[in-house]
Amino acid sequence: MLPAGEPKFRRRKADRPDEILQAALDVFAHKGFAAARLDDIAARAGVSKGALYLYFATKEDLFRAVVEQSLAPNLAFIQAVAAQPRPFAELARNVATLLPALAERLPIAAMARMVIGEARNFPELAKVWHDRLVGPIVGTLAGAIAAAQARGEIRPGDPRAYALSLASAMLIGLIWNETFAPGGAPPFDVPALARQHVETVLAGMLTNPGAAS
Repeated sequence: MLPAGEPKFRRRKADRPDEILQAALDVFAHKGFAAARLDDIAARAGVSKGALYLYFATKEDLFRAVVEQSLAPNLAFIQAVAAQPRPFAELARNVATLLPALAERLPIAAMARMVIGEARNFPELAKVWHDRLVGPIVGTLAGAIAAAQARGEIRPGDPRAYALSLASAMLIGLIWNETFAPGGAPPFDVPALARQHVETVLAGMLTNPGAAS
């Protein structure tokens, strides 16, 4: 029997940071950064606002932790996939399948829309998003493209621009669905969009497109 007044459930301290980060991810995705209140995040995590401050001093620190600990590790597999020796067309098709699947599990589109919409007032958001997510993924793809160019698989061109071209349609589709579909615009089937787009881009990138089909 618990002493009178003791709670029936005690959350382990080790669990609290993860629960706070998940709560922050949900609140940021639904309300945006400016409108998100630490009180809302604390309530969603089931902790007091004072307990939240034990782990995160500011809302900016909390956003950085969300990106670094909740989102970045889930995207790290892209770098692992790109590091494996394989024809570039196979790599590109794998990425076009894996990224939309990840976006269905995590509120990446909502977070990206938030960063785009609030970057002018909160430039630190864009810096964290770029440095921990977008920059590494584009850099990894660009490195794989440069290696494929050295093997003669891909036509001459800026590897970074090629990498952006590969990812652009999927990203636009996610933002479209997050921004316009709630207002009645027909949504895009993002996995299908990504598959179609990667074939279109590969047709222009590969030195021998027929060999990769």
